[in-house]
Amino acid sequence: MQSVPPSESRPSKLPNAEKYEFFKVIQGYLDQAAKLVDLPAHVRAILAQPKNEIIVNFPVLMDNGEYRVFKGYRIQHSNILGPYKGGMRYHESAGLDDFKALAAMMTWKCALMGLPYGGAKGGIKFNPRDVSRKELSRITRRFFHSLGNNIGPDYDIPAPDVGTNAQTMAWALDTYMNTVGLVSKQDVQGVVTGKPVASGGTLGREKATGQGLVHCVIQWAKRNRFDLKGKKLMVQGFGNVGGNAAVLLSHLGVSLVAVGDHTGYLHNPEGFNAHRLQQYVAKSGSIAGYANGTQITREQFFGAAADIFIPAALENQIGPGEAEALQVQLVAEGANGPCSPEGEAVLKHRNIPVLPDVLANAGGVTVSYYEWVQNKRSESWPLEEVDEKLERAMVDAYDRMQQFAELHKCDYRIACYGVALERLKKVYEEREIFP
Repeated sequence: MQSVPPSESRPSKLPNAEKYEFFKVIQGYLDQAAKLVDLPAHVRAILAQPKNEIIVNFPVLMDNGEYRVFKGYRIQHSNILGPYKGGMRYHESAGLDDFKALAAMMTWKCALMGLPYGGAKGGIKFNPRDVSRKELSRITRRFFHSLGNNIGPDYDIPAPDVGTNAQTMAWALDTYMNTVGLVSKQDVQGVVTGKPVASGGTLGREKATGQGLVHCVIQWAKRNRFDLKGKKLMVQGFGNVGGNAAVLLSHLGVSLVAVGDHTGYLHNPEGFNAHRLQQYVAKSGSIAGYANGTQITREQFFGAAADIFIPAALENQIGPGEAEALQVQLVAEGANGPCSPEGEAVLKHRNIPVLPDVLANAGGVTVSYYEWVQNKRSESWPLEEVDEKLERAMVDAYDRMQQFAELHKCDYRIACYGVALERLKKVYEEREIFP
């Protein structure tokens, strides 16, 4: 059975029982930032909805000999800056609203980071843990076959996301090369990013999102004279993002004292060995059964004594109650949309800063861009070069966020949206609207 990183699943209990309108929340941030940059009404209207909403239903032969029909999505929000770019999510709660929100976020993320990409997101509504590895391969291949030429190395470039990984991208690449690629006769290796290194991936991609988040934490610490050495960390979701961020921060003297995933929460006031925990999760698929911690409840987790909190699970995890319980000095968003607007308002009232997802987890798409460039050039860059480029990109984006926030007296999230919208506004001014 295919192992899926535990951060890539929704913890069983959410702050709000009612349906969370993620896309509406993202639209609210857009409206706030649009006012600050005087975004023309017609550009606001264009960016309010995705350009394309693709939904496919496809049959897959399961191991028991029966056929099961799956529903897949690909939402293409904007390509004014370049090809659509965004992850593919496999999750039982995935749906149109979430994918529209996440696709829009990719547009802001790429614009903020100065990448020549627009935003997209997609995936399949199912639990990848419930199927075998062979079934997962067939599901992935049928999905990408169904998408056909709706994706392409110069049109729409998927990547891993929740419930998917490098192996998923290898299957996707192979499917595309043996179907659409046979017809178009083009260099198609760059049709997806986040691939295994041997199949055209780049060194540094696996840790890129966590690495980018750590660069943001370091910048915040420098500007606020906050010595990271000896500080305590709590992480919700210990998959690719949360696990790598915890390991990288441990090298700076930050101790992981509380951790949680879809199986529950663990506490160790003396500190976990983040590297060993990451190795354990890689083998077992979750933190369940890890011996060096005490089981605690979700409520106890959010009230744990720590200095930094990295929510790296899914959206809408920090509502007003969680925000009131947190005893930290910084929240750095590894997941997309982990703070609800109501939860963030409580954090703001308590003077707990939030490093927003649009910047904090943008390391993944940034290194995906480096992978795409290497594919186009038939090059392979050393890890040091990838790491150096990523650090420069994250520090530069952090500076632009900081300057916008100070100029417009707004929080970091709206500043990130503002920086992104200034770039998009300029492009629409120059290119105008066809015809």
